[in-house]
Amino acid sequence: MKPVLNTLIFTIFVPGTVAGYIPWRLHGTSPPTSSVGLLVLAILLIAAGVAIYLHTAFWGFALRGHGTPAPIAPTKKLVVEGLHRYVRNPMYIGVATIVLGQAVLFRSWHIIEYLAAVLVIVNFFVVFYEEPTLARQFGRDYEEYRGTVPRWIPKIRL
Repeated sequence: MKPVLNTLIFTIFVPGTVAGYIPWRLHGTSPPTSSVGLLVLAILLIAAGVAIYLHTAFWGFALRGHGTPAPIAPTKKLVVEGLHRYVRNPMYIGVATIVLGQAVLFRSWHIIEYLAAVLVIVNFFVVFYEEPTLARQFGRDYEEYRGTVPRWIPKIRL
């Protein structure tokens, strides 16, 4: 149960800030879009992003990996199930999808610019910290996983 609680705390502070508080502050006083099509698109993007994040963080990291998404309390088991079968970083994709949904909702170029900056920072973090750390922690298992599952763009197998 501790990994679930720690994941909840992490979720409130990190993704809650990155995908919630900062985009909310950036949209300023812009009202939500009045276009029904854009509103539906925004809701779908936000809902999909939340579902991806929750599935990855709680089912994947906390329950299957016995750890958290936080670097200070990583998983004890390499998670290669669920959404991780298709892409190595679904949690980041979920967070980015939430931010994109808010950009659509508020028709905000500021949020789009913020999203671009977040994507660059996350990519550097993954390439220069996360992947080397996982390679040291899980060795050959991670190298095999890394060789078969793409980092960002899902490989859909029929």
